[in-house]
Amino acid sequence: MNQGYVYIQDILKEAGEVRENSIVSRTIYNDERVKVVLFSFSKGQELSEHRSPMPAIVHIVKGEATLTLGKDTKDAKEGSWVYMPSGLPHSIEAKSQLVMLLTLIK
Repeated sequence: MNQGYVYIQDILKEAGEVRENSIVSRTIYNDERVKVVLFSFSKGQELSEHRSPMPAIVHIVKGEATLTLGKDTKDAKEGSWVYMPSGLPHSIEAKSQLVMLLTLIK
């Protein structure tokens, strides 16, 4: 019996394969407090600088990326985790095939 939880045994299987020159996003959870989006990037793809109206958490599940957080640039890899307050300018570029979880805190 489901008691309000969500269990995903293997998040990488949920990401699947991503075609060359593409970014795929899929909402895997959404309620009144949080939204979780699974992103898959092919190598070289990027999300240009933008801002979120709500706090967000990025967790790199697979691959390597360059994250720009405000004026800072960070090399991110599997296991990297970052909290971003609302309004922080940020961008991401995939240096390899990349799987990322984005959690938006409403």
